[in-house]
Order: sequence, then C-alpha cells, then structure tokens
Amino acid sequence: MSHLPFFCFYLTAGLTVSSCLRILNPHQDCRQPGLANCKINNCSDKHKVYGAPSGPDLDPEHVGVVTDKSGSVPSMNVTWRLKSDGGVLHLSGSEINIRDEKSNQSVCVQFSFNMSKQLNPSYTRWTFSLDGVVVEPEHTYAVSVVNLPESKNGKNSITNIIIIPGCGDSRIQTAQMCIENDSLWKPHMTQAMILDKEKKKFFVVVGFEAAEYSERYQVSIKIQNYHYSHNVSKENRTSLNVTFEFGFWPLPQCEMLISIQPFFIRCKNDCQRHEKTIKECPYYSRTFIIKAVVGLFVIELFFFYFLWRACHKGSLNTSSSAARHQPEGFQMQERKRVLVLYSLDHPLYKNIVLKLCGFLAAKCGTEVVLDLLDSASLGAMGRIQWLDWHREQIENSSDKILLLCSRGVQAKWRAMCGDKQVILREDVHSPVGDMLTPALCLLVPHFIRSASFEKYLVAYFDNVCSEEDVPSPFNIAVRYKLMKQFEELFFRILDTEKHEPGRMNHIEGLSEDVYHQCPSGRALRDAIEAFYAHQLEHPHWFEEESLEGSELQADEPHMAKQPDRSHTVPNST
Repeated sequence: MSHLPFFCFYLTAGLTVSSCLRILNPHQDCRQPGLANCKINNCSDKHKVYGAPSGPDLDPEHVGVVTDKSGSVPSMNVTWRLKSDGGVLHLSGSEINIRDEKSNQSVCVQFSFNMSKQLNPSYTRWTFSLDGVVVEPEHTYAVSVVNLPESKNGKNSITNIIIIPGCGDSRIQTAQMCIENDSLWKPHMTQAMILDKEKKKFFVVVGFEAAEYSERYQVSIKIQNYHYSHNVSKENRTSLNVTFEFGFWPLPQCEMLISIQPFFIRCKNDCQRHEKTIKECPYYSRTFIIKAVVGLFVIELFFFYFLWRACHKGSLNTSSSAARHQPEGFQMQERKRVLVLYSLDHPLYKNIVLKLCGFLAAKCGTEVVLDLLDSASLGAMGRIQWLDWHREQIENSSDKILLLCSRGVQAKWRAMCGDKQVILREDVHSPVGDMLTPALCLLVPHFIRSASFEKYLVAYFDNVCSEEDVPSPFNIAVRYKLMKQFEELFFRILDTEKHEPGRMNHIEGLSEDVYHQCPSGRALRDAIEAFYAHQLEHPHWFEEESLEGSELQADEPHMAKQPDRSHTVPNST
C-alpha cells in the first residue's frame, strides 16, 4: 500500500483558508514496487475522455490523532483501491478532493503513475492512502476520488461522506483542541455536610479538582424549587472548595443536585456541566419525625373513626351491597370550624373564596373563619394576634386550617424565600392588607415541626389554579382539586374516611357533578367560571395585578378613599 502525504493545493471557493483542513508533511513516497513515473500534478491539469477506465473503491476511513509543530491534532486517513480489471493498465493517475461541508474549505491532491500489471507484486489490488489529513471535531467532509483520465459521464469517480466525531470520542479526545474544550477533565466531585444545631443551620461543602485550561467555575446546588450558585476562580490551585449555607426549614426533601459549570478557553460559556445527585438529609431527625407523626396520625385516625361510628352510626350513606338507597343529605352531630387562608390575587378570585365559604356554611353546616368576615375582631387584635389566637383554638380542638393555593400564594412564598417582593392590587385595596404572608410566617414552622400537621388541609381550584401553586413545605400533605375532590376534602374536615374496606361512604350533593344544584353551589360554580373566562381573555392577568413602585404610589390615594366593605355569607340552600 502506498502512503501518500502529498503537497496540497487549496480550492477555497471564495473563503479565507484557515489551517484547519490541511495535510501534514507534504512529501510523497512513490517507491511502491511496480509503480512507475509517480509524481505530483496540479489538480487543474486534467482532461476528460469517453471510455475512461473504471473508478476506484474507498475503504473505511481511519480517525485518530497525529502530532505537528503546534501539538496533537485530530486527523483522518483516506484509503482507496483500484479495480483489478484490464482498465487499470490504462490509468494515468488518481485525484482526491476533500471538502469541509461546514466551511466549504477544500484540499485537492493529484498524482500520476503508470502500471504494467493489473495486480501489485503481492498479487493484491493496488492500494493507496492519504494520511495525516487534519480535520475538526463534529465537522462533515465530502471525500471524492476519481481515476484519471476522468470520464465525461462521471462514472469512474466515487464520493463518501465522513462525519468526524466530537471531542467525547476516545479516538480524538487527546487532541489539544479537545483538551482545551473539556474532553478529559474529571472533577472528582465530593461533598460534605456540617450541622450547626445552635444556629439551626447546616453547611454543604462541595470540593472538586480544577482543570488545566479553565480559570473559573460556577458551582450550583438545586433543591426542588430552590437554586443556589457560587462563582469561584482557580488562582493556581489544583483543587477548590465551595461552601453553601442553609437553614433547616426551607428544605422539603433530602435530594440535592450539585452541578459544576467550567469555562474552558475554547467552549467558554457553552462547556459541559458536570452533575451529581446526592440523597442525604441535612436534618437527621426529620425523617424520624415525619414517620412518627404519620404513625400517630394513622393510629388517631382509626381511634376517632371507630369512636365516631359508635356515636354517629347511620349518619353516613354507605354505597355497599347492604344499602340500596342514599339519604338526601348528611346531618352532623358536631359543627366543625375551618380557618380559611388565601391570597387576594384578583377581585374575581376573592369572589370565589367568599362563595366557597358560603357553600361550606350553607350546604355543609361548617363554621367558617375568614378575615374578610371578621374585620372587627381583626382590627382590634391585630393581624398576628388574630391569626395566632385562631391557630391555638384550632390546634386544641378537632377543627381545621384550609390553605387555598393560587398564583399569589406561590409568589408570596417565594418572596419569603428571597425572590422578588410581590404586592398585589387587592392587598393594597383591602382594609386588612396582605394576610397570607404573616399567616405563612406563623404557621409553616408549626406545620413542619409539629405533630399536628393533620390539622392543615391544602387545596386549589383546578380550573383557575394548578398544583404548581402549592408552596414546597406543603408538598408532604394531600393536595385536593376543587371541586372535583371537594367531597374527599369535606371528609377530612369531619375526621373520617370516604373509603373503607368493602364499601365507600358518600355525602349527597357534594360531588363535582351535582354540587351546583343548590343556590350556594351554583353561585360558587358561576364565580369559578367567571374567573376562568377572565383568565382566557387576559392570559397575563397576574402580572397586571402585581404593582410596581410607581403604581403603588398611584394606588395609595385610591386606597385611602376605599370604603370599608362588609361581606356576608349566604345561609340558604
């Protein structure tokens, strides 16, 4: 086989030629036995004839790394074979043309020779190879080989498309440009957690090995919806450490995603991220507490259920084989009380909250505690005292706290965690202001750390809100879609179960299909549909309700003139 690192002639097609596509060591070795008059010709010196000899066959290309004066570079070798028919005796040479499909840069090599035999002295087909063609990763090259003289009908040429792999391929990852592009860097990432009980904080220390060709790095930790980042410079160090500081309470789970973004001199801001997922609880007793609370909750649930069955037998309608008829309604022996927490996202959403409270009172016989309906006590006691008093009353009884999640609830929670502050137009207009933020500050620590989190109910209106509106600490609770799962929610208010072994309890008039057949339910449905239609017409409604600094100042005179409106709950069914 003849290895021909030829002198190359560049056909640039109007482009400036770089040194990327080239052939190393432009010298030729034509000393192949049986090969006569082998010499280099200019690619333009050729002619076409009819009845030219048959074309060559291309072998599979070889991709690897070679070394030139600038260092190691990715390269490919192209090999072709002449057919062993009688036409080989009439050949005057071969021409090979390589074109970069991305840059349109070309390199062309033509050489001439004469042969007296169809096979070489080893009795195999004549074989030629062009070695050391410098290429670029992830580029596509068109390789054409034609025997000379060239046929006018083009039948004695062959073309292959060769795709060079990326720097992640083991064949070229040791090339200098790939090393400068993060092909061999292994950060060997480590992490350690340090617990400080006195300060009620913990620290995550991320360590990794620095790369030769990256001077700076961005280290990030993602914990569910929270994302923290630190930038660090190498400064001639071979290993780096980055420390993150956290408090206990904002972390809802034990899984963390750690990522390191290097900035190599070639890929710059588009370098590959190195990621590692760890599952380690920063607060070692959290899992134990949750399991213990859940266990106690289940035991208490069974206890109260059997006690309730003994005292209230016959109150529920049971859809089993033994019961064929359902009662018209459900009569409670003890009236339950529910504290409703929500965000004043929009006047139409406030109307939904009021209508839900009306439905709970009129249809379900539930005593509703709502800030809008208790403005006199709230004004006398103050917001925090009013909330804390009701919290204590509920935690010392069988009553519940219902959190209605919406866009405003999630936005205000994230603002508490460091995001942009949220001021809604309805909060400014309301006589009591924003009640949700102080409620979350007061109740979230009790919800997470207390064994009474079964007192908390989490729900959202499916048509106008979504499960993404639920703040992360409440992800461990059951989230009810209203009004699809209202009946299940009401069973929680009653401290009983809808599903029992062999039967399913049911309360007439609370399912999604029929709840609107009473006046209070119909008013609730109309309120939901009105807000849903408004959202379709105004897809950016929430941004329109959020006030900036100038808008807040403009709304202050209007707030001062705003009368103190009273709200009533309908009592008729």
